[in-house]
Amino acid sequence: MPTLRPYTPTDAPACLALFDTNVPRYFAPHERHDFATYLLHPHRAHDYLVIEHNGHLVACGGLALDNEHTAAFCWGMVDRTRHRQGLGTQLSHARLAHARTLGAQRVTLSTSQYTQAFYAGLGFVVTHITPDGHGPGLDAVEMALELAPR
Repeated sequence: MPTLRPYTPTDAPACLALFDTNVPRYFAPHERHDFATYLLHPHRAHDYLVIEHNGHLVACGGLALDNEHTAAFCWGMVDRTRHRQGLGTQLSHARLAHARTLGAQRVTLSTSQYTQAFYAGLGFVVTHITPDGHGPGLDAVEMALELAPR
């Protein structure tokens, strides 16, 4: 059974391997450097999670508190061979729950046209699209979700 846990620095190589499985369809190759840099310092107002299954990382993703009321999903991905198995949903629900514990009333994210429908299924709505915004053939699709008060 997949287990969600906090990221540790020893997870960095496995997270980069997850990234590599998603290039070029979901991430542009030039984004790898930014992700590697992020993994060196993920806890500057960020919380990063991984999902482990049978001793292997199969997904990872973070949450950044942008301000008192807004959090942002960051660097979320699932091993490309494991797409459509519920791991992205598990990771997203965990990040949304964490956003609520931090007091966020809104969660934003930047994705591409290839994962836009997945996030729409979670209730996110498109706020802006920049063609080729993440690289050639990868539109930057900005989305947001207003969290219901609890």
